[in-house]
Amino acid sequence: MANLTIVSVDDEYPALELIRHYCERMEDVDLLEVFQNPQDALEYLKENRVDLVILDINMPYINGIELLLQLPYKPLCIFLTLETQYAVKAFELDVVHYLVKPVDFETFRKAVTKAKDFLQFKKSTEDQKKEDFIMFKSNYIMNKVLLEDIKWIQGFGEYIILITHLKKYMILERMSNFEEKFQNLGFIRIHKSYIVLSSHISSYDTANVYLKDGEKLPLGRTYKNSLKAYLN
Repeated sequence: MANLTIVSVDDEYPALELIRHYCERMEDVDLLEVFQNPQDALEYLKENRVDLVILDINMPYINGIELLLQLPYKPLCIFLTLETQYAVKAFELDVVHYLVKPVDFETFRKAVTKAKDFLQFKKSTEDQKKEDFIMFKSNYIMNKVLLEDIKWIQGFGEYIILITHLKKYMILERMSNFEEKFQNLGFIRIHKSYIVLSSHISSYDTANVYLKDGEKLPLGRTYKNSLKAYLN
């Protein structure tokens, strides 16, 4: 398995130096960058996918939670902070660990190892043979639809419309929930209102995504980098 790639963000320089020192003592991890300015970190992370971000929470301009929520993809995250009141919010964000400063090396090592183990499990699951269909409830009926028949998914607030070659299904579910539930099957968000299967994409340009069946869908500005990273 490739090394775990890490970016650390903390407005306190000594904390970044400690993390750098801890990472140097560990095998199979690559600390790619450290940032004192969270806005610089946000710009970097929008352009570069990493496996794990280690974030302070209380920082100027943008806090760690806001930074995490603005990323176009969902890396693993460890919060490393003096604050204790955000633990519940961290749990809601499915972070790997919530560490309260000061943190010794062994505690840090266990948290990063947990992230490595989770990533390895996720990748091994993705490498297994994927199902060629999905199941969902529409109009109080469970439906089974083959992936090859799905054209795209379009969001309308609390509902999504799943469009196939034969019919449309209205599903009471938010786009973000659908995306998270089925992302291992190759679905990717290309716009705030559109999700498609990566295997159905023929090409894309600065404004549109072109599907293999000739359909054209809009490409949202904030999703360009994640689409490029995913397909490359």
